[in-house]
Amino acid sequence: MNRPELARRVNALAQFVADNPLQPKLSERDSHHLFKVLRARDGEEVVVTDGSGTFSITQVHQGSLERVSDVMKDEPLEPCTLYLAPLKGDRSEWAVAKATEIGVTRVVPLMAQRVVVSLKGSSRDKLVQKWTKVAHEAANQCRRSYALQIGSPIKVSSAPSSVTVADFDGGLELESVREIAIGPEGGWAPDEWPTTQRRLSLGPMVLRAETAAVVAATLMQSGQIDWPRLGRRDPFGNDEGTR
Repeated sequence: MNRPELARRVNALAQFVADNPLQPKLSERDSHHLFKVLRARDGEEVVVTDGSGTFSITQVHQGSLERVSDVMKDEPLEPCTLYLAPLKGDRSEWAVAKATEIGVTRVVPLMAQRVVVSLKGSSRDKLVQKWTKVAHEAANQCRRSYALQIGSPIKVSSAPSSVTVADFDGGLELESVREIAIGPEGGWAPDEWPTTQRRLSLGPMVLRAETAAVVAATLMQSGQIDWPRLGRRDPFGNDEGTR
C-alpha cells in the first residue's frame, strides 16, 4: 500500500467489519454507532473490512456508506500466539487489546495452577466472548483488517511443546519464538512446566502479568514487522495526530 492510501486509512473516521467490503453494509448496531454515537457527516470516510484482510474505503452519504476505493487486501500477519493466564478485573482485557494492536494473531486463555479467576461452566464461554469483543473493538481502532482469534481455554498440561514460557530466570534467545505463555499474578507453580520447556526472560524487572503480555507480544513481532516503513517523522501512528 502506498503512503497516500495508508494516510487516508489512518485518518478515516472509524473502521467497521462487514461481510462484503465490495458492497459494504453495516450491522444495525454498527450503523447506530456510526450515525448516532460518532455522528458521522456526509463526506466523512470510513474503513470497512471483512476481518480476513480485505477492506475498502467508503464515504458517508445520506445515512449510508458508498464505496470510494478499490477493494484491497493486506498481507497476512505472521502467526504468533500469546497464551495468557486470565487476570483479575479488566487487566486481561487490556492485555488482549494491546496484543491486538501489536499484531498477535491468536490469544489462548491458559488455566495455570495459580489462576484465581473461576472458569467453570458458562464462565468459560463468557470469557472467550468478552476477549473476542475486546479484540474486535481494538482491531477497528488500530485499523487492523485481520481479526485476532481467541482460542478455547486450556490447561498448562495441554499446551504444545512449542510454547516458550515467560520466566524471570529464562534465557535471552528470541530466535524462532512464535508462541509465549504468560503466567498469572502469582507466577508459575513449581514444576508446572516440564523441565524441557523452553523459557524466555522478559527483562531484568519483575513485571505485572499484563505488562509481561505486552512485552512478549512486542518481542514476537519485533523481527517480523517492517516497523520503520513510515519513517520516524510521520505525523501519525498513534491516537494523537490522527484526526
